[in-house]
Amino acid sequence: MASTITSIPEHSEDVQREHDVLNCHNDGQDRKKGGQSRSASSNNLVYGILDVPPWYLCILLGIQHFLTALGGLVAVPLILAKDLCLQHDPLTQSYLISTIFFVSGLCTLLQVFFGVRLPILQGGTFGFVAPSLAMLSLPAWKCPEWTFNATLVNTDSPEFIEEWQKRIRELQGAIMVASCVQILVGFSGLIGFLMRFIGPLTIAPTISLVALPLFESAGNNAGIHWGIAAVTIFLIVLFSQYLKNVAMPLPVYGGEKKCHTSKFYLFQVFPVMLALCISWLLCFVLTVTNTLPTAPTAYGHLARTDTKGNVLSRAPWFRFPYPGQWGLPTISLAGVFGIIAGVISSMVESVGDYYACARLVGAPPPPRHAVNRGIGIEGLGCLLAGAWGTGNGTTSYSENVGALGITRVGSRMVMVAAGCVLLLMGVFGKIGAAFATIPTPVMGGMFLVMFGVIAAVGISNLQYVDMNSSRNLFIFGFSIYCGLAIPNWVNNNSEKLQTGILQLDQVIQVLLTTGMFVGGFLGFLLDNTIPGSLEERGLLVWNQIQEESEETARALEVYSLPCGIGNTSCTAPCAQRLPFWPRREAGKGEQGVSLLSCFSPDPSGECSEGTEETKI
Repeated sequence: MASTITSIPEHSEDVQREHDVLNCHNDGQDRKKGGQSRSASSNNLVYGILDVPPWYLCILLGIQHFLTALGGLVAVPLILAKDLCLQHDPLTQSYLISTIFFVSGLCTLLQVFFGVRLPILQGGTFGFVAPSLAMLSLPAWKCPEWTFNATLVNTDSPEFIEEWQKRIRELQGAIMVASCVQILVGFSGLIGFLMRFIGPLTIAPTISLVALPLFESAGNNAGIHWGIAAVTIFLIVLFSQYLKNVAMPLPVYGGEKKCHTSKFYLFQVFPVMLALCISWLLCFVLTVTNTLPTAPTAYGHLARTDTKGNVLSRAPWFRFPYPGQWGLPTISLAGVFGIIAGVISSMVESVGDYYACARLVGAPPPPRHAVNRGIGIEGLGCLLAGAWGTGNGTTSYSENVGALGITRVGSRMVMVAAGCVLLLMGVFGKIGAAFATIPTPVMGGMFLVMFGVIAAVGISNLQYVDMNSSRNLFIFGFSIYCGLAIPNWVNNNSEKLQTGILQLDQVIQVLLTTGMFVGGFLGFLLDNTIPGSLEERGLLVWNQIQEESEETARALEVYSLPCGIGNTSCTAPCAQRLPFWPRREAGKGEQGVSLLSCFSPDPSGECSEGTEETKI
């Protein structure tokens, strides 16, 4: 069918697209203008992956991606703060938040330009939190008692600074060494081999146990003032679940009508941000009216907004994070093995994110070289995060993949803008300080919701397996239960696992107190040793998805490196053999793409019936 898009003036097309971006609720029907179907892709996208929206729209949507990832980015350093002896030093917490913003922006740009090349935002990973806490709970790294008493802590004293810096340097070293494993697995192509044995029954307990053991941390933060935490939870649930389909009128200027209103699904796009702002305002009102207690030992005192009030005044306007800002990293065997468990969890989750993102932005499934490159670049990102001292690594953010489906904007340039926004937020010191002053119970309420969702995401992987099978029920149930029971016993009876070799004892304790390692290892072992068909194990569907990753002309256009690297330049035969290098032509036995389809007038990009296929 011939397209009539060319008959629409270019300016009107841009205005209509901007209107569709604001009207971001996906009703599953094609948008029409003047009786003609107007779809940027077969997925009814406003902007496809290779489209470039206007610069101001890129900035706005980039800020939206930043706000979508905000909860996870801020949560990681705040969770680690207590075990880093920083619970009474919000200024340093703000430095960690700014650093994770900066590194996340840098890693996002690396992933978009040189990694898997899909619009996926990179940020701190909860997969590293559990092994980090397990490492910091070792006797050698437990915080001294005096650091828990705010009256005894002088945040400017060299003694206190050394206490928290030596712990974060230990985390840095472990993350940097463990990230080399991810770099090797990615760029060597080993991830494809490993995915043959890692199925939903391994992934489900691993991801679920990333969040389930953190219930104590979330509960303690929320327990500072359960009333404030409950308000935060209520608002997040209200906005994200009950009001997500409620459209708010938004004034818009442009087009034939000039000034007019457009529907904007505010609650669907910013549920967490709105809830945090309202709860923060409530705490401010209760502080000004002295409804919340002023005594530091009274229940609910930490819900006051003035307990960290000096942070904003002390924080610099601009602060540039740099590698080694906390000193030279140190390395311990126990920390490295623990973080490697988090690396494996992060890799498995990221591969799933790549395929989900490709579907949402109307791109073909990523070929093997793109997946290998994406995992390798994520490993490089973890190396940079360790060098900069975020106390964490980086991974693909599932929340932002979901946001692509809401906005229907899959443009790669929007994610470039999001990376630049993160870089700027990391340099602007007052931003990190502002988030460090959020009252503890407000963050506790957000943690409870967030960790519950992460656990549910892990369990959702079971949709691919036959849950009527007693085999699968046993594997999942046993893995989850052991992933909770064994770490709990080891934490309470660590002296019973002494071998006499200090480093070996530390490795055993870190691994056995990391629930996701215990559950994931048991799931992997049982799933690959107990007899079961591929369909029963859920591997049949996964294999079909990977088999669709063909080296078509469209895939080459989306996933090839910038500036024609590997396609028009650097095409030496030895480079073509590298597992992460783009292929110049389709592999043997794979379906080719019609040359005519590259110039087809059909906006869907599909070949018309009867079109002769010429394989590339």
